[in-house]
Amino acid sequence: MINKKPIMSASQPIRCLRRRTFHTATCLYARPSPKHKSIKASSLGLVKKNEAKHQFSAKDLRPYSEQEMAYLSKRYTPEQIAAIQAGEAAVDPQDLAEQGAVREDPMKLTYLDDFAFIDPVVDKPIRAPEENYDPNLRFKTEDELAEDLTNWVKNMPDEPERLDWMKFMDNTRLTVGKEEAERNPRSYLAPEIPKLDSLKRNTNEGEEIDPATQRLMRQTGFDAQEIRRFRVKNLIQHRVVNQTRLGKIASMYYLTVAGNGKGLIGIGEGKSAEGGEAQTQARIAAIRNMQPIPMYEGRTIFGDVKAKVCATEVELMTRPPGRDTLLAKLKVRLTVIAGFGVRCQSLIFEMCRCAGILDMAARVTRSRNHMNTVKATLKALLSQRLPEEIARARGRKLVDVRKVYYGGNV
Repeated sequence: MINKKPIMSASQPIRCLRRRTFHTATCLYARPSPKHKSIKASSLGLVKKNEAKHQFSAKDLRPYSEQEMAYLSKRYTPEQIAAIQAGEAAVDPQDLAEQGAVREDPMKLTYLDDFAFIDPVVDKPIRAPEENYDPNLRFKTEDELAEDLTNWVKNMPDEPERLDWMKFMDNTRLTVGKEEAERNPRSYLAPEIPKLDSLKRNTNEGEEIDPATQRLMRQTGFDAQEIRRFRVKNLIQHRVVNQTRLGKIASMYYLTVAGNGKGLIGIGEGKSAEGGEAQTQARIAAIRNMQPIPMYEGRTIFGDVKAKVCATEVELMTRPPGRDTLLAKLKVRLTVIAGFGVRCQSLIFEMCRCAGILDMAARVTRSRNHMNTVKATLKALLSQRLPEEIARARGRKLVDVRKVYYGGNV
């Protein structure tokens, strides 16, 4: 009896065709359907409607009245008022009512920028006019200062108070020349960055610090408390041997990563005959080599980046917010939350924890040497291209579509 293979007809489904399997996972059509439906945030009551955009409508955006124009003319020049009116005329009131609302979604900004005040770090500083400069300005001599004091004593009231002396010290000039040159001088120096009292570095006076930490504090500028708060992880450790004419000299090798969890990361290597000494060398080198890396929204990287060290190639890919980010934003506890997180091998995972990266994926191709993997990952993190740099190089204007154009609704 002759066995004949069944003839394939066009009416049979395409999955009946014999084909080569390229993956160990089960085919999509053969996978069982989930027992429970997907859980959505809207069904749990976690999505809040943006009620702020309904607080006003396009009818509320009326033109300026005469009283308001008179008030604006006191603060702005006619050219500035004309620019304001032209800018408001170019914007549709309906778009302003819908998109100019305060965001309430989990990815909203943590602050509101007030353009009525000048930020000494970001904004352009306000400098004194050029007319305030006096090339002949000089300090008063001792005789001239004594003469001013004598005149004040002669005109002093019968019952002087402390306030009179304070006014004399404040109003007495110390120079000879234009008064504006002393009161409001013209300076080309950048304004000082404001310092906060909460950022002052306090150390315990009775604390004993080892010489290595003291040297590290002088090199980096961090205090002992900040150095102790850094996250340090030993990624690689093994025994190495140096062959000499007198024999083999064994020592321990450590590769360590350090970071503050807020965008600073560095790696360091240490080698010594004693394991503890090698570990200390690697830790100090990692803290000393820490560098800032750009992070988008403080949780992931800017786009996909690649790096190569020797035969190891690493590809880092940005991802949407995952479980940890949503828990921090929503401040709730859930058993099932759709998200991404950090999905990569253990070495890259520890580097992400030290740097503070919460959402990222990584792929290591070709060689998987541990030392080269760590160095290639750091090289990829430092080689990110910021959107501002790309826009400046192309001569274009940068707009974040998700945050700005759609008002955070996507």
